[in-house]
Amino acid sequence: MPRRGVLANESSWTPEELSEVRDELLADQARLVNELQMTESGIADLVNDSGDGAGDDVADAGSKTFEREQEMSIADNARDLLEQTGRALERLDSGAYGQCESCGGPIGKARLQAFPRATLCLTCKQADERS
Repeated sequence: MPRRGVLANESSWTPEELSEVRDELLADQARLVNELQMTESGIADLVNDSGDGAGDDVADAGSKTFEREQEMSIADNARDLLEQTGRALERLDSGAYGQCESCGGPIGKARLQAFPRATLCLTCKQADERS
């Protein structure tokens, strides 16, 4: 009988596969740091530019506000993904990668291949989303 959250035909992670996951996460981490730096620079430019708009009409001011809020949302998303990536790397280092943080069971190889930052098995994730 398959363990909770694991398909019967799934195998254990090989050291090579874990190395590939680590490389992918490290590449994502570098990309996210770069994206966050560029976005924060763009936000700083928008904030600095907002003071120069004394003669702007309401539509221009609204457009600048919308653009600034959109950039802030992108930065928040990048920060969240960066935090998740860091947690996944810590779990790889500690040997807890692939173990559900809620029930302690295996997350499932296919789920982790689709989303390497996952910390919950599918059953626990579904329960979390319902609550």
